[in-house]
Amino acid sequence: MTTVTGLNISEYQIRRAKALNRKVGLDKACDFVKADFMEMPFPDNSFDAVYAIEATCHAADVVGSYKEIYRVLKPGQCFAAYEWCMTNSFDLHNQEHQKIKAEIELGNSLPDIRGTGQCLEALKQAGFEVIWDIDLAADSPVPWYLPLEQNQFSLTGFRLTAVGRFFTRNMLKGLEYIGLAPKGSRRVHDLLEKAADGLVNGGRKEIFTPMYFFLARKPHLDG
Repeated sequence: MTTVTGLNISEYQIRRAKALNRKVGLDKACDFVKADFMEMPFPDNSFDAVYAIEATCHAADVVGSYKEIYRVLKPGQCFAAYEWCMTNSFDLHNQEHQKIKAEIELGNSLPDIRGTGQCLEALKQAGFEVIWDIDLAADSPVPWYLPLEQNQFSLTGFRLTAVGRFFTRNMLKGLEYIGLAPKGSRRVHDLLEKAADGLVNGGRKEIFTPMYFFLARKPHLDG
């Protein structure tokens, strides 16, 4: 039977994942380990495949994170990932581009967001052979950032509209004032609003993608 081992540093997220797996009957096929992906508690050459979805973009040392994945992967096997990246349209000297990038980083707890080319170079430095890479957001018929736009109204997305944001912001301010919401709740909300704005603007200008996909292989002969 195929089994999947999930890695997460958050105890809460692991408990939540286990509960969801039990609910859908996957608890026998999936397990979770609390650990840092920069120092995984697994022996060398122990996994048949590795995948990461919007995870390794949080690594300050991307080469180090890829090297650790390389270490635990069996020779000849593959690593696939979705990364958050700046695209080739990003201009380092454009102040508006820099502002958008900073909003995404701050609001999503990201280090310096890498470009797609930097990801590929990091994979090669870690020892991987890059088989395929593509920005799946580039030719998508529906913009990936559409649910975050303020002018999109739905019952579930009301809080993202301009009216919804105004209502939520003032509700949090009131709850904070009377002690029903932790201090700083309003500030966190404002931070997340900025992050959403950065994501939408980054998507519109095509300088940022959350859908950079690559497939890489660890060579059969290590070294």
